[in-house]
Amino acid sequence: MLSYRHAFHAGNHADVLKHLIEIAVLDYLGQKDKPYWYIDTHAGAGGYALHEGYAAKNAEYLSGIARLWERSDLPPAVAAYVDVVREMNPDGELRFYPGSPWCAAAVMPQSDKLRLFELHPTDFQLLEQNFGGQPRRTQLQQANGFEGIKAILPPPPRRGLVLIDPPYEDKRDYQHVVTALKEGLKRFATGIYAVWYPCLQRAEMKELPKELKKLPAKSWLRAELHVQAPSADGFGMYGSGMFLLNPPWTLPATLKEVLPYLVEQLGQDAKASFILETGGDL
Repeated sequence: MLSYRHAFHAGNHADVLKHLIEIAVLDYLGQKDKPYWYIDTHAGAGGYALHEGYAAKNAEYLSGIARLWERSDLPPAVAAYVDVVREMNPDGELRFYPGSPWCAAAVMPQSDKLRLFELHPTDFQLLEQNFGGQPRRTQLQQANGFEGIKAILPPPPRRGLVLIDPPYEDKRDYQHVVTALKEGLKRFATGIYAVWYPCLQRAEMKELPKELKKLPAKSWLRAELHVQAPSADGFGMYGSGMFLLNPPWTLPATLKEVLPYLVEQLGQDAKASFILETGGDL
């Protein structure tokens, strides 16, 4: 199913959570003078214009990154994320939003590698326009990332972040995530894996964190940002989550500071809340 167009949602509250954590993990990996890879199973177009096309239709960024854009009280991890978005908007006006690959490229050392998968033909064409001029650093593949990562794990430096963020339009994606992580851990047991998922009133979504906790990783972290109460009719996304395997040991403390702030700034009703759980050796 290829109807999913991430540009509709660019810069919304879910992107804030996902990209903030992505940047925090990559900053942690970059603290050591050792190479690492960034691998993205569903890379999208790489970057998005907010005032035109798909992103302008719903303008979801207005309840996400736009609420943080002018603030002067950002916690350090939020400030690091907003700084990456500012690099894409040097005149100070919020007109463009970086996707996950763009965020990674912005904070990673030039010598470290990106491996990007995207199946949607239109998005892949845009991804090529954004990243095709960096063949030594970035390799792109128009493929199903669930299958594609099998061939590249473990990465040669034996260090890296694997971001898995499918659209979940197909209910089978929930099981595909679990299967991909099981296979990934067999090949690259020490890698950091980050899974994004929507918070929906759907049985598959409620089961996903339970399944991920059972995986044979040394440690795990679950972070969810709920911007509103679940709707009475049972439909719609009321938040999103990130589940990490082998997360940086510094991440729980970072998120203890960040998540209450995001609830305050991005919450849409009095039921806005967060979840932060850890397990294993963390």
